Amino acid sequence: MVYKVIGLMSGSSLDGLDIAYVQLEEIRGNWSYKILNAECLPYPDKWIADLRHASDLRMSEFLKLNTRYGKYLGEQINDFIDKYNLGHKVHFIASHGHTVFHEPENNTTCQIGDGAAIAVTTGLPVINDLRSMDVALGGQGAPIVPIGDRLLFGGYDYLLNIGGIANITVQHPGNNIGAENADLAGQTRGSAPTPAMIAFDVCPANQVLNALAQREGLPYDDGGGLAAKGSLLADVLDDLNDDKYYKLTPPKSLSNDAAVEIVFPKLYESSHNNYDQLHTICRHVAEQVAAAVKLFPHGKEEASMLVTGGGAFNTFLIMQLEQTLEPLKVKVLVPEPEVIKFKEALVMALIGTLRWREEVNVLSSVTGASRDSVGGALWLG
Repeated sequence: MVYKVIGLMSGSSLDGLDIAYVQLEEIRGNWSYKILNAECLPYPDKWIADLRHASDLRMSEFLKLNTRYGKYLGEQINDFIDKYNLGHKVHFIASHGHTVFHEPENNTTCQIGDGAAIAVTTGLPVINDLRSMDVALGGQGAPIVPIGDRLLFGGYDYLLNIGGIANITVQHPGNNIGAENADLAGQTRGSAPTPAMIAFDVCPANQVLNALAQREGLPYDDGGGLAAKGSLLADVLDDLNDDKYYKLTPPKSLSNDAAVEIVFPKLYESSHNNYDQLHTICRHVAEQVAAAVKLFPHGKEEASMLVTGGGAFNTFLIMQLEQTLEPLKVKVLVPEPEVIKFKEALVMALIGTLRWREEVNVLSSVTGASRDSVGGALWLG
């Protein structure tokens, strides 16, 4: 079966809206993909401010922002469809929305971007609100990308996404996988893929690096050039690594606010220069990724880690990762730029497709929910 879907992703770093028009094909339980057209559309300053402060709004203003943002997403999709001549070629839209509130311990999460508004604006079916079912089932609601890691990128031992928050998928944690569970062939409607994988939010990443770069008048630290000029702040690094979040065992996830609390007070209240802070944060990310690997060792002569997300373009950060992971016999692999940029939008399209098929799209082994679930609300345009 072939599906042509538009996937939308807006990450915590607020660097833009990712739109990907993808082809997904399923043959006897095996999935393949093609990214046909894709763009990252930078947010106007007004939208950056509105999304960043959405959780501070009064309820009436928050609800209006949710609707207005849904209409904005629909308008961006319409422009994208016109630009690439995709009229009558899109089966449906899968939208992650933008996370503005996340308290899974209270069974609550919110990604704004009203699905009804998107559906009415585009005239297409829309699947959104992808995390709420898992959170209602007692899960973290995050990460949800691992279903895509398993179905589309199953050949890697670890998959690291470095976005505003870095998260990792461990394909084969410990010795819990038997040969009989090694693939998903024969999966039936509504059945659960093998749960033998673990994923969790590792640490704050690009949201911190970008904020520090913006102090230098730059949107981000291109290639990690500024971080490379800095020096390691050993005492700051020790303080960061000692945060209580890192002592928790998975499943666990970080809200944007919680990620900010780990890092920003320790940096913004210090007198250290930005270059040194950028350098230290890159090392912090690398050490926390290494800690995640140590928690779930691969037990092989050499393992592979696929790195995607905006942080994969940060050459200095990748070098730090390679240095910390080499003793652990993990090889860092950076794919082609299209996959780096749009893997999450691609996976949102897959999650929406699984919802369309009424098949499991969120894994309880990853989130800690009471069971696997079919997440997402469907709006007919």
